[in-house]
Amino acid sequence: MHHTSPFNLEWVDPQLTPVLLAVIVLAVVGTTTLFCIGLVAYLRRRSTRYLLITVVLGLLVTRSLVGLGTLFGLVPMTFHHLLEHGVDFSIAVLVLYAVYRSGPGDERTPTESNGD
Repeated sequence: MHHTSPFNLEWVDPQLTPVLLAVIVLAVVGTTTLFCIGLVAYLRRRSTRYLLITVVLGLLVTRSLVGLGTLFGLVPMTFHHLLEHGVDFSIAVLVLYAVYRSGPGDERTPTESNGD
């Protein structure tokens, strides 16, 4: 595997390369920012629900970095697809599990949570 310029990839339309590069860089910056916010929230709350969401955000960062690596020729396209579809599935499972864990037992009315 060798490093290439995203402007020399045969599977990317040269006119769309700058747009694709910008979108992926924004995705990396955005998901990393969200992951950091999620990590701070988890460290403050220390609950399983916050941990699950933080892991999901970490997977989104991984997914974005793999896309960037693919654009620069560092990640083969086959590995890119295998990893990204696996990450998509993992995200779906973790989000559904977080929703399941926060079922009716966690719901409180405002008066119950105030101790009235």
